[in-house]
Amino acid sequence: MPTGKLRSKRTEAGFTLLELMIVMLIVAILAAVAIPAYLASIKAAKEAVLKEDLHVMRGAIDAYTADKEKAPQSLDDLVQAGYLKKLPLDPMTHSDTTWVTATDDTLQNIDQTEPGVNDVHSGSEETGSDGQPYSSW
Repeated sequence: MPTGKLRSKRTEAGFTLLELMIVMLIVAILAAVAIPAYLASIKAAKEAVLKEDLHVMRGAIDAYTADKEKAPQSLDDLVQAGYLKKLPLDPMTHSDTTWVTATDDTLQNIDQTEPGVNDVHSGSEETGSDGQPYSSW
């Protein structure tokens, strides 16, 4: 058989290098757009969890203070007294031991007999999407 006939009858199914490069370029462009959006949504979700956790813990501190007529001396007091089932994980540090409590010698209400923990913040030093450090939320 002459080689000229083989080449003319030959039909190979497949992709050329140019087609593969174009597909890879399109995938890279899509990834370049999708990855930052994905990372932003992850950060927003963590911030939402942090806000909710802080709201719940601050509510538990206030309820404990009103019920016991003294502020809790630590966050563990809230768990032991049943105001929280357990301390939530700080979504920014992934630990339940990095919460930073604020204590104050001033009393929250007239029935309170003993000062103690009156606020809680994240232990993370990262900056939130609003430009403020998470430790100030």
